[in-house]
Amino acid sequence: MYYDPIFEKSFSRYERKRFGCCAFFLCLIVAFAVTSTLKPHFRSVSMIVDPVNFQLSIKAAQNMLVLDDRSGDIRVEANSSTIYVLKNYYVETMLNNNNSINSWTIEPYPRKYTSRVKKWTIKLLGHNFIPKCTQNHTHPAILFSLGGFTGNYFHDFADLLFPLYSTSYRFRKEVHFLASDYEPWLTTKFRQILDKLTSNRILDIDKEISQVHCFKNIVVGLKFHKELVLHPSLSSNSPTGLPMSNFRQLIREAYSLERETAIISRNRRPRLMIVSRTRTRAITNENDVSRLAIELGYEAVLEDARVSTDVGSFAMKVNSFDVLMGVHGAGLTNMVFLPDNAVLIQVVSFGPVDRFARLDFGNPTAGMNLRYLEYKITAGESSLSQQYSNDHPIVNNPNSYKRWNDIWSIYLQKQNVTIDLLRLKGTLVKALKLLRH
Repeated sequence: MYYDPIFEKSFSRYERKRFGCCAFFLCLIVAFAVTSTLKPHFRSVSMIVDPVNFQLSIKAAQNMLVLDDRSGDIRVEANSSTIYVLKNYYVETMLNNNNSINSWTIEPYPRKYTSRVKKWTIKLLGHNFIPKCTQNHTHPAILFSLGGFTGNYFHDFADLLFPLYSTSYRFRKEVHFLASDYEPWLTTKFRQILDKLTSNRILDIDKEISQVHCFKNIVVGLKFHKELVLHPSLSSNSPTGLPMSNFRQLIREAYSLERETAIISRNRRPRLMIVSRTRTRAITNENDVSRLAIELGYEAVLEDARVSTDVGSFAMKVNSFDVLMGVHGAGLTNMVFLPDNAVLIQVVSFGPVDRFARLDFGNPTAGMNLRYLEYKITAGESSLSQQYSNDHPIVNNPNSYKRWNDIWSIYLQKQNVTIDLLRLKGTLVKALKLLRH
């Protein structure tokens, strides 16, 4: 069974519905022979919608829609959470297969069924029925949600900032951001990054109840493939090259990060940041781990990686390190601030969490020009072995637990780790070799 990554909150509702959604989505792909850029392993994937295939695409994927200026007249009315598209010859030609379909609903967030995302309706209407414009815009717009799982540090990047970059880079800042489910603290927290993506003020679209904003070009939802990864078939169309490496360059510019590459000289010890957790998945012998690293030649620092509002100063701190190490969790998201060729060591909790641990942090490292090492916790290193007997299935047969609620509540919420220093030594030595070569 395949699980989506989860940090600091339960996604049980999402997990229960995701599988049915995927099966339905794949059936639609087969039935309608949608373009070959979509692969069978996609999950709740956003689709780039060619306006020619407007009707079909809305059916196939209800979390992203693209309308270009050939559609002519697009009006956003916050009062009814509706995006009106004025019928014209081009639009009617798009719909010649079934002219009776004139309305669709979209959740403008990468992951479906979050229960905390406002739905928006797309309607095709004639001129006599469409609301009058109160504000006309020359730049295109992107309408997206700040709801869902944002507020969790990992999802801030995986569900919002990187997808927003992937969707907006082609506009070269000449774009309006229409934020639904607006959270002012979130836009303040990541102001430096957002200012690199748009030259316009971010609009709290839900509050524009007395306005009708009009555009010729709009994207509803965000481009999304996997956590911090853009699908190769989409990235090949990027005029800026590999999107994740360019996104990291944008982050360096946003926060004035000086180190682009981790360079180890004989006159300087490599710097190791150990992410310190206190509530769940804590390393109970983190001071011993730090002493071991120092003996091996590192400058080791224990750091609470929970970032409040001052992302910039913490980004500078992380950028000064060559290795980031921590137990699977949102704190590892700070790897985006590491210099190229730095090493991420993910300590993977005991239990059936390996797959989504690699999905969240292992797989994206290649696109970030980082090296990746993994240290898997054994039963003897887990506090679960003290809570349950050796013959309990939680300890001796963890793969028998398939339900997400069980994995979340047992292996992520109830577990701390005491790392075997002899085992860890090999991983730290390997990291040193990677840095030197």
